[in-house]
Amino acid sequence: MTALTVHQTSRPTGFPAPEHFRFVESEIPAPSPGTALVENLYWSVDPYHREMMDGAFELNAPLEGRALGRVVASREPTLGEGELLVHRKGWRTHSVVSAAEARRLPHHEGVPLSAYLSVLGGTGLTAYVGLTRVARLREGEDLFVSAAAGGVGTATGRFARLLGAGRVIGSTGSPDKVRHLTEQVGYDAAFDYRTGPVADLLAEAAPEGIDVFVDNVGGEHLGAAIGALRDRGRVVRVGTVGQYNTPDAPPVVFDHADVVEKSLRLEGFLVRDHTDVQEELYEFAVPHLLDGTLTPDETVLDGFERIVEAFLLMLRGGNTGKILVRTLPWSPFQLA
Repeated sequence: MTALTVHQTSRPTGFPAPEHFRFVESEIPAPSPGTALVENLYWSVDPYHREMMDGAFELNAPLEGRALGRVVASREPTLGEGELLVHRKGWRTHSVVSAAEARRLPHHEGVPLSAYLSVLGGTGLTAYVGLTRVARLREGEDLFVSAAAGGVGTATGRFARLLGAGRVIGSTGSPDKVRHLTEQVGYDAAFDYRTGPVADLLAEAAPEGIDVFVDNVGGEHLGAAIGALRDRGRVVRVGTVGQYNTPDAPPVVFDHADVVEKSLRLEGFLVRDHTDVQEELYEFAVPHLLDGTLTPDETVLDGFERIVEAFLLMLRGGNTGKILVRTLPWSPFQLA
């Protein structure tokens, strides 16, 4: 058996393409003292990877990313064979990790493994921290979410509903996704931002304004939301996916006086600074997963060789919910 890793071979201008990556075959690595060998079962691809392609990722070296796998060999007493771990040495079939680089999965019977990379993973933690720590969402407040049909967007909508939000409004990029948001996720209203100016579409969906904006996009959405925010409104900046592939995009246009006159607060955050909230997320979300009041929104592709395809599909908006890659069902390492 051999191991596969994905390397970035060059820096893209605009949207990346398959030729910016290559698969590298090697022998399966052996764990050194203090580490364990993990056979990966699920991989996450995330919008932030595109930003890292511009310089943070080293060329011709294995890429990082969240992954979930099972320990198959260990030279670290605290990481026993058979244990399930989440770590950031993804984009490869096999990873060697130390105890400090991995997190054990808790045993929540009835919770699918994929959920630990979606609503219970970094995606769900981003949504939960954004609502509870940054926005400090209060019961009855109205919320607007950009890229609402993506992983963070769907988790934000579902969590906001469970936290007692008032009206929840989303923006997305197709009529099918609009229907998914309103019919499946629990959004009260949603619109396709391609059909007109975002400010006009938001004014129609939220004629009385909003209290919180969770922003995954930036650009025109951010400008529109600042205009729609009520007094003491909050902007939670999660990402700027609308500009990752268009570095020459025009700057955000809004009335800067609104920030002062309406006492607005705009705050960004990195979820890696809030890992202490992970257990709280489990306590909040797992009971809802088990009783059916919370459903993960996931797009899953089978086979590690499709990880680049999944990443490019996500950047083009081809997914609904969190996009994941998993081992083929007939893999000897796949768990039931």
